[in-house]
Amino acid sequence: MVLPESARLPRMLRYIGWPLALLLVWDVLVTLAYVYLPHPEFELPILPMTLLGSALALFLGFRNNNAYNRWWEARTLWGAMVNASRSYGRAVIHLIDKRPESHDLRHALVMRQVAYVNALRCHLRRQPALEEIRPFLGEGEAEGLKSVANVPNVILNETAALLSDAMRQGWMDSIRRTQIEQLLVDMSNAQGGMERIKNTPLPREYAYFPTLFVQVFCILLPVGLVDSLGIYTPLASTIVGFMMLAMDRIGGDLQDPFENRAHDVPLTSICRTIQIDLEQLCGEPDVPPPVRPVNHVLW
Repeated sequence: MVLPESARLPRMLRYIGWPLALLLVWDVLVTLAYVYLPHPEFELPILPMTLLGSALALFLGFRNNNAYNRWWEARTLWGAMVNASRSYGRAVIHLIDKRPESHDLRHALVMRQVAYVNALRCHLRRQPALEEIRPFLGEGEAEGLKSVANVPNVILNETAALLSDAMRQGWMDSIRRTQIEQLLVDMSNAQGGMERIKNTPLPREYAYFPTLFVQVFCILLPVGLVDSLGIYTPLASTIVGFMMLAMDRIGGDLQDPFENRAHDVPLTSICRTIQIDLEQLCGEPDVPPPVRPVNHVLW
């Protein structure tokens, strides 16, 4: 996630990149051709360009609104995961009887939640999770997850099994077991929502046609403006084109919030926050620091 303080003009220009540079070159070439080369009396009517620009802005706004809704839903689901993880850790620590023989189980159950959220992060980003979760699980269990398709789901299932064992040991009753189980259900529901966003992208047309229409508009724009603006055409055309290119790029970046790119939901930072909260809850001596931004990007 790009932090707000990094939204400076140079970074914004680099964000658009080569399309903006090519647009400027095209605008200059059209202007030079109009000024120095003989040409027939030709003027592209400005009204069609105005209508095209207005329709394109509405189209881009509609696409970007859908893309942002996906991004915000992803962030909301991870916010719910943070809350559920904290509630789960608190419930495990205080609802399972505090006996000497239950200490290791309570600690293991809390650390499993750290493994779960990191496994979910890797699952959504299509990254290997084994090395990320090994410190929080037993060595044998971590190795057993190598061939599993949905690692976070298996971790959550095993957590439920350990809670059932705790109830059979008499360390908590069915009411407290049900309370903790509801938190597992909440986390499973949040995971399902994240997987829905990951596995159901916006239709391909939402990515192809806006980009195509923006390119056509940027090509026609200096042709329509040069007769009226003359040598000032590159300035006006590049500014308008920059806005259109930026809107197209923003929509493309927001529609897939789990691709491990600069504008995605900062899963690494969120998982570290959960880890810090749960390890402090367990009284761990060496709690890692929060994730710091790298070049104004929080991962």
